[in-house]
Amino acid sequence: MTQHDRLEIRDLIENWALWRDAGDWERFKTVWAPDGYMTATWLQGSAEEFINASREGFDRGVNIIHLLGGTSIDVAADRAVAQTKMQIMQRAEVHDVEVDVTCTGRFYDFLRKRENSWELVRRQPIYEKDTMVPVNPGVRVQLDEERLGRFPVGYRHLGYLQSHAGFSIASGLPGLKGSVVENLYAEGSAWLAGSERPSQPI
Repeated sequence: MTQHDRLEIRDLIENWALWRDAGDWERFKTVWAPDGYMTATWLQGSAEEFINASREGFDRGVNIIHLLGGTSIDVAADRAVAQTKMQIMQRAEVHDVEVDVTCTGRFYDFLRKRENSWELVRRQPIYEKDTMVPVNPGVRVQLDEERLGRFPVGYRHLGYLQSHAGFSIASGLPGLKGSVVENLYAEGSAWLAGSERPSQPI
């Protein structure tokens, strides 16, 4: 891996967050491979489907932002896998109380170099833990414990908020530990070793 490769991949990852959160959709499209695939709690589909759904939500006032931390990158020829510490932050009303949900985890990215430029082939978030707090600290939100328990620990509050907003939330997404995230790591290793596709996205 050259320093130039590392800088270009890191630049792509940062542009993903900045351009998506700012609603800069034309530039956001440029980070994706033509066959790019995105898995999120609320949508699992092609990059085009994700871009269109994100644009529609942005126009409706859906408030989601992404913060990034450190990145670890493995490169093998024209393939790469990057893991980036991240937080997904969403603000919305739950049971008539405005709340902030913060979900901490990692973006696990499958990348490919084509025509001397890196592109994002698949993004799979890993959801490690999350919290929900009222925007007004003097107000309490009462959650339905049975409903909260339907979602995995890593994104239970995010899933609660998004399902309350009408989204269908995927189950069984990777968390900090377990067979699902171990399978994801194996898919990353296979991608670096030359597999035709980055396995079957969730």
